[in-house]
Amino acid sequence: MTTYIVQGRYSTEAIKGMMAKPEDRTAAVSKLFEAAGGKLISYYFTFGEYDFLCVTEAPNEQAALAGLIVAAAGGGVAHLKTTVAISPGEAKKAFEAAKGVASSYRAPGHS
Repeated sequence: MTTYIVQGRYSTEAIKGMMAKPEDRTAAVSKLFEAAGGKLISYYFTFGEYDFLCVTEAPNEQAALAGLIVAAAGGGVAHLKTTVAISPGEAKKAFEAAKGVASSYRAPGHS
């Protein structure tokens, strides 16, 4: 499965709702990703540009996107940013593949 890092902001309405009725959203977020065919690895509240960060796994982009669409359509989150995370082992394989391809590439402006 592919690992995705999802960052987002809560809407003002969601913040007000969580203040009025505090809850741990981990179970709800986990259920959402499971329903889309994936898995929640970790979920954090964060300081700075984004209010939360989730590390998830999904079998493909469509499954990952399905969960994000539902979260965004629900009205509680906005400004989602998703990053595909590559393990060091996967990155090593990519560098090995690049080594084999490098001789076939000519940089712009070079003969």
